[in-house]
Amino acid sequence: MKIIQIDLNKDYGEAIEAACRVLRLGGVVVYPTDTVYGLGANACDILAVEQVFKIKNRPYHKPLPVIVRNLEWVEAVVYIDQRNKKVVESIWPGTTTAILPKREHLSSLVAAGGMTVGIRIPDFVFTDRLLGKFGYPLTATSANISGEEATGDINQIISRFENAKYKPTLIIDAGILPKSKPSTVLDLVSEEPKILRVGPSRPDQLRKLLENM
Repeated sequence: MKIIQIDLNKDYGEAIEAACRVLRLGGVVVYPTDTVYGLGANACDILAVEQVFKIKNRPYHKPLPVIVRNLEWVEAVVYIDQRNKKVVESIWPGTTTAILPKREHLSSLVAAGGMTVGIRIPDFVFTDRLLGKFGYPLTATSANISGEEATGDINQIISRFENAKYKPTLIIDAGILPKSKPSTVLDLVSEEPKILRVGPSRPDQLRKLLENM
């Protein structure tokens, strides 16, 4: 398990390159996001996604969220109608994950064998650069053992994984991230859209949006 320390206010191009090398080989990377640290693998590579489940000790019936770079990527990964496109255009980039029907080339393991996936566009320069360089959607589940609390404290994450049987190939250490919760989750598959989890997004804004749909 390699650890690379970066300063988010300075150039970290070498860390991006190192992360992409790992991801292209089917490895798993811990990386900073606009919420908490994420556990990233190529979301289109079933073997890479399987490693995420092993590292987290996550039951296979629980799907993994993914992140993408922009709306063009969204339409390449999920099926989205005009109503839902209007919704996501108003909340992305940002800290809200939308549940939408997945396209076939996304790993079925990401969706836990189901037909939907949680997806979002982060509002974060690091993830934008990483996705742009790598070119594929990434898993974005929190970097922890299943059942434990998600965190932006990199020291806790390193401690969790350093003696684990399964561990990430690379950890991008950007220090302790600003205090945050995991993303808000918005179900856009149901006939009536609904908020499944309230995170750092303002729930009053989301409720007002849903009321006007």
